[in-house]
Amino acid sequence: MDIYFLFVVILFALAASDLVVGVSNDAVNFLNSAIGSKVGKRWLIMGVASLGILFGVLFSSGMMEVARKGIFNPELFTFAHVMVIFLAVMLTDILLLDLFNTLGMPTSTTVSIVFELLGAAVAVSTFHLIQTGESLSELVNYINTSKAILIISGIFLSIFVAFSAGVIAQFISRLMFSFRYKERLNSVGPWWTGIAMTILSYFIIIKGLKGSVFFNNDFNNWVQANNYWLVIANLIFWTALSFGLQKYTKINILKVLVFVGTFSLALAFASNDLVNFIGVPIAGFQSFMAWKGSGIGADSFMMDALGGKVPTPMIILVLAAAVMIITLWKSKKARTVTATEINLSRQEEGNERFKPNWLARTFVNLNQKLINYVFALLPEKMKHKIKKNYDRNNLKNEAKGASFDMVRASVNLTIASMLIAIATSYKMPLSTTYVSFMVAMGTSLADKAWGNGTAAHRVAGVLNVIGGWFMTAIIAFSISAFFATLIFSWDLAGLTIVILLVAAILFLSYRHHSRQQQEVENEPEQGIVNG
Repeated sequence: MDIYFLFVVILFALAASDLVVGVSNDAVNFLNSAIGSKVGKRWLIMGVASLGILFGVLFSSGMMEVARKGIFNPELFTFAHVMVIFLAVMLTDILLLDLFNTLGMPTSTTVSIVFELLGAAVAVSTFHLIQTGESLSELVNYINTSKAILIISGIFLSIFVAFSAGVIAQFISRLMFSFRYKERLNSVGPWWTGIAMTILSYFIIIKGLKGSVFFNNDFNNWVQANNYWLVIANLIFWTALSFGLQKYTKINILKVLVFVGTFSLALAFASNDLVNFIGVPIAGFQSFMAWKGSGIGADSFMMDALGGKVPTPMIILVLAAAVMIITLWKSKKARTVTATEINLSRQEEGNERFKPNWLARTFVNLNQKLINYVFALLPEKMKHKIKKNYDRNNLKNEAKGASFDMVRASVNLTIASMLIAIATSYKMPLSTTYVSFMVAMGTSLADKAWGNGTAAHRVAGVLNVIGGWFMTAIIAFSISAFFATLIFSWDLAGLTIVILLVAAILFLSYRHHSRQQQEVENEPEQGIVNG
């Protein structure tokens, strides 16, 4: 058997595993708002998300650009070299994402794949330059530095923007609805729902369907040329429909909004983030097919073919969707990650997972002083209105066990979708995980979910998660470079060592998580993700 054919088989086997660990971590992006607000039965929420994933994959453009040429310049690498890079990346990705899943910490699959590609490419390029006697200063030619810097800066900038947008949007929404939002649904609800549904519809078209294989360039060009008219038409339609539903039916329009938001984020996840899980194996397969009939040695065949656009076969996309949907329903680690975010954003106090530290306490104190200062500058009428709308005395929860209400759930989904759609329209890369998580934390702060007794704990948790994001980049780069070094130096023996090492760590991780789950199943606070 050709060793490189074996490498391709291994890559696709790793792709299935990567889909499982990737979905387990990314599911929090589109599930947490619906689950946290108890908008419906868990099977219904999962069903809506599953439909979003299926539609997202079917309407996907299928272009795996980042894996092929986004981080390194493939025309300077041989076939043998890119296969080393791809194997190192996939093995690292599975290991890294499983680690975060076990810890119950959401992280960015985009950041992980970018830094894994970067680490492996740097390692392979360095050894190649040493072998050929070239100067290491040539390394910059092998790496697509401008693209890498753009992706990295855009991703980390989204942290601040998403948090700020979440705070502002939730504060305005709470002034509109108050915590007794059902009393104002008739007057305020249709307007808010119309605006939110317009944002979500635009998000689905721009982020989810743009560039799809089902729509030609004429359609995409029409969308771009008629952006404003498209928004206005959607706004009129959804506002009118919301008024009609509110007046003539007993349907809770905020429930509809949360379900549509869940569907739209799941669709965008499947159609755009799929590259993070199967992009590398697809690139490996395309590399193998380009090399196979060339008659040139693997160490001499240059990978110019990866510079073009090659769509992914639909059968592979459908199989990927099946794996993602099954994982969504079955993965216990997905529930662990979801629990972390919901617990950090829940309205009520309870057992806190994270212990406060000096940085968290400092942030809480500064934030409280800033709020007091701004509040003191407001007119008395405004102060009275704010206090009235934030009054939660004798308030009964609409759903037993809900961590927050549907007003906040709808804001989480709408603002996250809006930010992702804006970034996409301007071709600015960002992390859907970072955006979704930071919007949820911003709305929690604006909703005063972080009270005096919980603020330091919650902020400490947020800082832990953000710290984990920076560690994602460092760990992804370092481990991928290490794995690439072993495989590059020892060929099949090095690959065997790496696979056995990863398998052993995953086994230990599985045992640890199983014991961890047994301990938390009896804790009432964890029940919020099991409803």
